[in-house]
Amino acid sequence: MALALDGGHPVRRHDFPAWPYHDDTERAALIRAVDQGQWWRVGGSEITSFEAEFGEYHGGTTLAVTNGTHALELGLELLGLQPGDEVIVPAFTFISTSIAVQRAGGVPVPVDVDPVTYCLDPQALDAVRTPRTRVVIPVHMAGHVADMDAIGTWAARHDIVVFQDAAHAHGAVWSGRRIGDFGTLAAFSFQNGKLMTAGEGGALLLPSAERFDEAFARHSCGRPIGDTSYEHLTPSSNYRMTEFAGAVLRAQLGRLAEQNARRESRWKTLSAALREIPGVLPQGRDPRCELNPHYMAMAALDPSAHPGTDRDLVVRALVAEGIPAFVNYPPVYRTKAHEALRGNGLPDTAELAERNPVSEHLGAHGFWLHHRVLLGTDADCADVAEAVAKVLSELAGKKRSA
Repeated sequence: MALALDGGHPVRRHDFPAWPYHDDTERAALIRAVDQGQWWRVGGSEITSFEAEFGEYHGGTTLAVTNGTHALELGLELLGLQPGDEVIVPAFTFISTSIAVQRAGGVPVPVDVDPVTYCLDPQALDAVRTPRTRVVIPVHMAGHVADMDAIGTWAARHDIVVFQDAAHAHGAVWSGRRIGDFGTLAAFSFQNGKLMTAGEGGALLLPSAERFDEAFARHSCGRPIGDTSYEHLTPSSNYRMTEFAGAVLRAQLGRLAEQNARRESRWKTLSAALREIPGVLPQGRDPRCELNPHYMAMAALDPSAHPGTDRDLVVRALVAEGIPAFVNYPPVYRTKAHEALRGNGLPDTAELAERNPVSEHLGAHGFWLHHRVLLGTDADCADVAEAVAKVLSELAGKKRSA
């Protein structure tokens, strides 16, 4: 059975459910935003309504912003991060988690992740803590909530602030608690591929309403709510969302619960099928993560079962088979963005790689599938597993005959 990459017949001849999903709800929302005659949040009502609805859903006070990276930057500004302050971040995460720290003048310190959940490993925290450690940012990777119990206990013991990167975790639940129930700041993203989207957008979730006014000013060039005299209280930037994005996000939020339930159900089917393929290990689950919205369907290859197999070639072959597959993020310390920190006396790439073996493995051998594969049917999940098995089998056959 030849690979589609080599001219064979692909496993999939029709596409998975489209993303972003939209219908007349978004159309009506956009018309509503246009007709109100105010297209930015000062004077409009869509963003303030969305903030209230999103905050009620996640347990906290919401400030809508331009994107998830800006939500991280704004949160660090709100926490008072100073140049030279160290912030612990997972070594395996999208680069925004690390870059936001750099842009705030801080030093991101990568630590390894758990081999089952792919989230920050609490056992790795003590080894990197210094007198300059100010914040730890657990990332809820692919929607799986990090071990907030252990991370929160450790941070409280050392007077370190926890700031959740929840860009993948819309609607997630850990031990009965929503993202906003942990008493910390949390940053969300509404980028085009996210679990709910307006093309771009983000939100900073505050644990209470007490600091909303300050956060609002800092996201609006330092101007407080209702300012008419150009009173710029802080040298902050402009992170204001448009009313159009707010309107679309209200529609997207309205179907989040149903889509999360569907992804949870399909992931059980897909992960079970992937585990039947020798040398393929999907992302695991801590039972305390009661709801994982599955922003990504993630898995990694066991190099001992597939010696010499090129992960990048596997992904290209899966795409040719009709599967929306992607390579994993590289560890943050393997990016040119992180190289700018070398003057701060941080370890070099080789030392960081030795300290972070799980992140090294996931970066080199992991892949992920767009969450729209989980919005389809069990038959769609079967096609994914069939394509993975086909690609690995055919590539192994090529190596044997070479």
